[in-house]
Amino acid sequence: MTVITVNTPKGRLSLEERRTLAGTLTDAVLVPEVGQFAPAARVGFQVHFVEREPDMMAIGGRLLADTDPGLDVMVIDVAVMDGDWRREVRAEVIERVLAAMAEACGLAAPSPAWWVNFRVIDEGSWGSSGGVLSVLSLLDSGVFTEEKIKAIRTALDA
Repeated sequence: MTVITVNTPKGRLSLEERRTLAGTLTDAVLVPEVGQFAPAARVGFQVHFVEREPDMMAIGGRLLADTDPGLDVMVIDVAVMDGDWRREVRAEVIERVLAAMAEACGLAAPSPAWWVNFRVIDEGSWGSSGGVLSVLSLLDSGVFTEEKIKAIRTALDA
């Protein structure tokens, strides 16, 4: 289970950009998480787009409403279930998220004011369907590679 929340100034992303990002952001996290492209795993991913008025966001101590209108500010929050999230896997996800954002926005590179927060929700702290969920119950779903299953079990036993 993964939730990706894209926080932007109102009107920053077009409907077509959001359509593209719904898939590319999902895959940006899905592939490193399960170890392969697995379309069946997509149902466990949600992407939320949150728009804020320029007077409801600030950078450098100034409201966006009071800054250069070309300043491109975003915060992308990625919340994932506990698992194999070693430093290099988190770095891969962050790089893939930023690349997906830049590509969808037609930019050669991400803005330096686009920030990604990567949060791991502790085992036993994620709930749905009337109860607590565990990544361990998903390991037999057929979407994880054997290598990822082993890495997840090792990470959770540590």
